[in-house]
Amino acid sequence: MTKKERIMAAIRGEKPDKLPYSFWSHMPGTDLDPEAIAEKTYEFYKTYDLDFIKTMNNGMYAIEDFGCTIDYSEIEKGGVARLVGSPVQGGADLAKLSACSLDKGSYARELRHLELVLKKVKGEKVPVIFTVFTPITTAEKLCGGRLFSFVKEGFGEQVKHALTVITDTTCELAKRAIEMGADGIFLASQTATYDKCTVVEYLEYGKPYDLQVLEAAKGGWMNTIHCHGDNIMFEILKDYPIQIFNWHAWETFPELDEAYALSEKCLMGGLKRSDITKRDKGAVQNQIFQCFKQMGGRHHILTPGCVIRYPLDEEMLAFIGQTRNEIEKVFDGKEWKA
Repeated sequence: MTKKERIMAAIRGEKPDKLPYSFWSHMPGTDLDPEAIAEKTYEFYKTYDLDFIKTMNNGMYAIEDFGCTIDYSEIEKGGVARLVGSPVQGGADLAKLSACSLDKGSYARELRHLELVLKKVKGEKVPVIFTVFTPITTAEKLCGGRLFSFVKEGFGEQVKHALTVITDTTCELAKRAIEMGADGIFLASQTATYDKCTVVEYLEYGKPYDLQVLEAAKGGWMNTIHCHGDNIMFEILKDYPIQIFNWHAWETFPELDEAYALSEKCLMGGLKRSDITKRDKGAVQNQIFQCFKQMGGRHHILTPGCVIRYPLDEEMLAFIGQTRNEIEKVFDGKEWKA
């Protein structure tokens, strides 16, 4: 099978010739340069023989053009990007936001990144999915984590104005990515967790805008929802019109077989990224074994639940693919019984 055929088989619930897998990371020092990050992304894919490519955009690109200043210096040390300046200092400021152009600034940069990656893999039959953030995730970042505080303070209408503006921009971005040749979007949701808001709040300020973005990306065949963090709102997200469901499996519920039984979606996950960073080979091996035991190699794409943080260890990353191959041989051609 080609890599594309392998992923398509997983989505359909058929048994691929081998379990597809991939992983990704941010690339500090290069991810603000489309030429450099495209080259690094291609090199990363080829080095580990990944079955699909997720664009390795920096995690704050969606708010740059809204007037934010970001400090990226901690990423290379294993940390995260930090907001150091935003036009949103209070709830009333959300009413001042206007849509961003895709033809300049950070959005143009990330689309150029995608364009160059697609050019590099032309003819290789490897799927490429483009990272997009849910509107409420972008709004939460713009607000420095205070979005739901603004809602509670009575700025609900200003929040909805901001979400509408962000959604318009995000829909155009998703649509453009698919038109350029991306096989789908990786829709990252970092607020759909009970730790951030209530179900009632997410149904009002999250889901309606998420669905507009997915509608804009409906031309993709590999659209993926990424549910970030602990205590995810699985009850809401499991029914989204997407092909693939990604979350921090083994770090938060549901478990793999539970997620499939309740969603009937192709699942993406199964590796704890922190164990990869810690070089815990025993844990990673066990996670891959449990994936095969629970899913039998169907309806599943083996990945971490999220981005692998720096520092990256080449030997450990290679271990993932090697162990996948070894364990697959144990399960090949038979139903596993403990």
